[in-house]
Amino acid sequence: MAGFIIRRLGVMALTALSMTFIVFLLTNLQPNLEKLAKTQAGARITDAEVASWIDRNGYGAPMLTRYGEWLGVLPAPLTTDADGRAIGGRCLRGHPGLAAEEVPRFCGVLQGDWGYSTKFRRPVTEVIAERLQRTGLLMAWAFATMVPLALIVGVLAGMREGSALDRGLSTLSIATTSTPEYVSGVIFVAIFASSMVGLKWFTGSAKSAVEGATFQNFTLPVATVALYGMGYIARMTRASMAEVMTAQYIRTARLKGLSFRAVVLRHALRNALIAPFTVIMLQFPWLLTGVVIVESLFVYPGFGDALVQGAQNNDIDLLLAVSVVAVIVVLATQLLSDIGYAALNPRIRVA
Repeated sequence: MAGFIIRRLGVMALTALSMTFIVFLLTNLQPNLEKLAKTQAGARITDAEVASWIDRNGYGAPMLTRYGEWLGVLPAPLTTDADGRAIGGRCLRGHPGLAAEEVPRFCGVLQGDWGYSTKFRRPVTEVIAERLQRTGLLMAWAFATMVPLALIVGVLAGMREGSALDRGLSTLSIATTSTPEYVSGVIFVAIFASSMVGLKWFTGSAKSAVEGATFQNFTLPVATVALYGMGYIARMTRASMAEVMTAQYIRTARLKGLSFRAVVLRHALRNALIAPFTVIMLQFPWLLTGVVIVESLFVYPGFGDALVQGAQNNDIDLLLAVSVVAVIVVLATQLLSDIGYAALNPRIRVA
């Protein structure tokens, strides 16, 4: 197991490097840099002024060189004026007024410097940390709601395959997975947060949840996120449970006189949870990047909103940071799901 984890960590590092380079390449294309220059220096600047701004702020070097500077493995050059004062360069972004000798030579991800957000006028690390905390709260409540309900629905449906209860719960699961968040969210707002039907139980905006999440301002976004993901877990649990209930050892347990409840809880449930465990783990990256619609719909400034703001405003450093976090979460959850396989069933061996 230790060797497997070490190999997977190496593959994860190579995958993260490859993915971040692709995102770096796409975000640092020349048209994007020209758009960024006009956004920061003025839309009416000339082509010569655009080229000057790009060179002065450290965007004029070759692509691989700039990628190395962003990682922090190559020194970032500093632009100075005739008097030797620092006026530009990657390491000066977000630190105006520093003397040339005070500016560090290396200012990349390895040094903990993820760049400067041109949209929020703050270091990217501060923006990402703040937004991840907010989305983490939303994810925690969605998970706490989604996973137990989905497992209960899936187990109840799979215990008696083909029964009326199975058909009813399976139909419910299919309905939730076929209803995207922008549909269910709008329906929830129309029913429970507007005067359309007179049920103004909740608020249609979660912006006030930044100051403090309450039952009124956080229920609808949590329900929207949980409802969509619940169906996938429930359907996988139901299929796995139905398969386990037909296994030979289950029949043997029933023939020995064990109650149906004991058979389900003591023998079937643990093996039935192996397959849904992967689906549950895959909900983490989906929740992290898939809450873009929910956060936009309910005006919640979280991680997904940071992605939207970065894309709309061509905030290169912010987009890169968001992509790195998303890649790390996806790779980490895949590793944890593999490890969890062995934890749930010792017979599973990792080759």
